[in-house]
Parts: sequence; structure tokens; C-alpha cells
Amino acid sequence: MKRFTTGLVACALALAMVSSASAQSAVQGKARVVRIGGHARFTTGNNVYQPLHVGDVIKPGTVIQTENREGAFVDLVLGDGGGSLGMAAASDSAAPPTISPIAYRPNAEQNVVRIWQNSALGIDKLTSTDTGADVVTETQLDLRIGRVLGTVKKMNSASKYEIKLPNGVAGIRGTFYDITADGVVRVSSGSVVLAYMAADGSVTTKVVVAGQQFDARTGEVTPIPEDVLKLMDAVEHMLLALGIPGRERTEFVRDHTIFHVSPFRGHHGHHGHGPPGGGVPDPDEAGTGGDAQ
Repeated sequence: MKRFTTGLVACALALAMVSSASAQSAVQGKARVVRIGGHARFTTGNNVYQPLHVGDVIKPGTVIQTENREGAFVDLVLGDGGGSLGMAAASDSAAPPTISPIAYRPNAEQNVVRIWQNSALGIDKLTSTDTGADVVTETQLDLRIGRVLGTVKKMNSASKYEIKLPNGVAGIRGTFYDITADGVVRVSSGSVVLAYMAADGSVTTKVVVAGQQFDARTGEVTPIPEDVLKLMDAVEHMLLALGIPGRERTEFVRDHTIFHVSPFRGHHGHHGHGPPGGGVPDPDEAGTGGDAQ
């Protein structure tokens, strides 16, 4: 009986360990392209670029690059790539045969990020882990050049949402943020913690709260200019509308036309009010080795 009881206890412990390991296994997430202005391209790390289209599902390890043209951008829904994507009724009977309407209805819990023109953003990590008591998510983005805006839904204390910059990293929680690769951080709601290397070589941490603009190059904190705040509010409303269930489906068209995005380097120092300008950036300092076609 003692041996039998000991065996039952051992089996119970083994089952508990297996259940715990299963519950804590990380699930790799994805992102989906839900809106594009202008042209964009992507690479999976082999320096071979392909055109980016609305509806594309992006896996971690991908770098997205937008063209240098006023009004160019890419909107991504981050997470598991959920939501519903399908054919919508064509609203323009005269549309050319190479263009097909697409409608997207996202998951209300997904985060959304906009990549502005002349920018390069790496999707490094999108994972979720079921601990048994909660679901812990980890999002890691790499802003190599340019500017991004995004909205982050409420997360539990163990979850992380980080954006790597050339000179630091920004930790974001329950926030609408606006960040440039050269260290300009704007927050219209919530807060962002920026850890960066100061001019004297020391690692400095700065908490940026709602209504503030912080420039890591100068160390100055100022109120967000009114015109920039209006732009952020307009984009925030647009991005949040993507995640509200019951809203009218957003229709897109997928254009299969072949296009070219030049890999000319741009100005790395932009931090003005509008989307960053300059030439189209090269995400890798050594060059891309190929153009989108």
C-alpha cells in the first residue's frame, strides 16, 4: 500500500509538471497588415525584399520598410494575426482585374502600430504564454530609422511591450505613443519609460507621461505642440477604430502592380512635427542588396 501510494503521488507530480510546462509554453504570434498608404516592402532577414500588401501576415524576424513619399505609411495589427479577413463586395465595377477588395475586422484586444514614411521597423518578438493563472505577452519591436505611432491595450504586470531604438529602448504600457528612432518620445495617454545612453556615456532613464514630449538628444521635456497633438489624436482615433467590435468593416484593395522602392539612405536626424522626411532608409548600414519588385 505504501509503494502504491508513493506511486500515485509520483504520477500526480509528473502530471502536474507536464501540465505546467504545457501551460507555460510560449506561442509565437503574428502581425497583419491592415492599411497601406503608398508603397512598402519587407524582408525576412536575407536582404531579399518583397512588396508588402494589405492582408499580408507578418512573422517575427521581418523588417518592414516604407517609401519616402508624403502620406506613405503602414498600419499593423499586432498579436496572433487574428481577426477576420475576406473578400468584400466590390464597390467599383470599373476597377481593373488586378485589384480585389479586401475587408478586415480585427480582434478588439490587439495592439496597432503605424509605421510612417521613410521608416524601417523590425518585428522581433510577438509571443504569448499561458501561465495557468494569466496570459503573459511579450512584444519587441526594433525601430531602426524613422517614426512609429501606436496604441497599446491594457496588459498585466508580467507582460512587456518594448521598442528598441539605435540608442536605447522604450518600455510602453497602456499608452498611445509617438516615437522616433533618434529618441523623440511623445505620449498622449499613459506613460513610456525610456532608457538611453546620454552624451556622457551614462545610461539614463526617463519617464514620459501624457501630454509630454521628450528629446533624448537634449534631455529636454516640453509639452507636445498643439499641431502634433492634433495629428496624434487623429491617428489614434483611426487606429482605435480598427479594434472596436461592431464597427463597420474597413475595406481595402489589394494592388498586385509591380513597383520599385529605392534603397537610398535618408536623413537619420528627423524629429519634426510631420512624418519623417529624407531619402528612403536602408535598414542595414551595409546596404540591402536588393529592391522590392
